[in-house]
Amino acid sequence: MSVARSIVRASHPEPAVAVTAVAALLSFGLERPWPGVVAAAATVLLSQLSIGWVNDALDAPRDAAVGRSDKPVASGAVSRQLIFVLGGLAAFFMVPLGFLSGMAAGFVASAALVSALLYDWPLKSTPVSVLPYAVSFACLPAFVVLGAGLTPPVWLLAAGGLLGAGAHFVNTLPDLDDDVRTGVRGLPHLIGRRGSLGAAAVLLLLATVFLAFGPPGPPPLLFWPTLAVALVALSFGVYAMRRDPTSRVPFLSVIAVALIDVVFLLVSGLNLD
Repeated sequence: MSVARSIVRASHPEPAVAVTAVAALLSFGLERPWPGVVAAAATVLLSQLSIGWVNDALDAPRDAAVGRSDKPVASGAVSRQLIFVLGGLAAFFMVPLGFLSGMAAGFVASAALVSALLYDWPLKSTPVSVLPYAVSFACLPAFVVLGAGLTPPVWLLAAGGLLGAGAHFVNTLPDLDDDVRTGVRGLPHLIGRRGSLGAAAVLLLLATVFLAFGPPGPPPLLFWPTLAVALVALSFGVYAMRRDPTSRVPFLSVIAVALIDVVFLLVSGLNLD
């Protein structure tokens, strides 16, 4: 059981489950039959597992160097070789599974996986580290919409890409200092904590605008109060950061906006007429 828990932990289960749930809910909302919903969700889950396992296996030496006892591979709770093999197997089975949603959807799912794995290595430590996040997140709604037999609109792809780019900066913030100590020099590390928070806020707000104004017709009634809440949260985050650069409030405020964007993605993704 200890090894099994370590394997699950090394897969980055929280984002894997969250992204899979978004894909499943969007597929269901687009009225895909249940087998199609299951196929789409399974494709995304295997992709997420592969990305997480490969990431943890590649990062194990750096995680060990900074004493990351919460990382199963770095702590020795599970072997690095096993996690590499699991990541490869998940990728191997994901590719044909993706084509159950159609040829176009299968190619998009494969492109998303390749893009994310390129982030794991070698793009994570380059100035274009944000690019794989933007590409893979844009591919997510494209895969689901194509699987439902529809054409993904440009505004949905743009919103997905912006959400992914913002998520990159948010995801990097907790480990920023450890990354710098071990030689990682991605875009968030080059622009620093303040710059990354600012970039995340701007990108996520732009995603909100695309999701609200992209679909035909007026934006949802809840858009304006939701936008006001997002702006208040971000303003409070900026205030907290100025008072205490080490505060987690700015990080949490940006997370709140990201969650708002995910909800809008689900709502707006259903309006594809």
